[in-house]
Amino acid sequence: MRGLIQRVSQASVAVDGECVGSIDQGLLLLLGVERDDTREQADKLLHKLLHYRVFADADDKMNLNVGEVDGGVLAISQFTLAADTRKGLRPGFSSAASPALAEELYDYFVAQLKAQHPRVATGIFAANMQVSLTNDGPVTFLLEARP
Repeated sequence: MRGLIQRVSQASVAVDGECVGSIDQGLLLLLGVERDDTREQADKLLHKLLHYRVFADADDKMNLNVGEVDGGVLAISQFTLAADTRKGLRPGFSSAASPALAEELYDYFVAQLKAQHPRVATGIFAANMQVSLTNDGPVTFLLEARP
């Protein structure tokens, strides 16, 4: 399971021209699910997401997590994060989870996120989404939860 996080001053997601989720300061999470991913990996990635220290403290050092800055999380499913880009000029998706497994794990992840964090917004699984953001820094990290 892969999560690309971006520290943002604002982010939103629209489907068919209508905003379905938005946050102010916080983290934008693009979540990619691979075929062998499990709920245990989702739990590991969630722990990393909520505790990863990417926000500045009083000394301008990255020492604070999203909860410590009272930030939001915008979680978006992103199939293309499961792509294999090692060969050729076209991505391969043989390592991606089936749509059913990906949706199950995405829904599980979001439910756990909402249970542990007060400000959560989401996109719509498998929808054609338009994501807008202001990356603060820019600060972007790829988090992975492997067995």
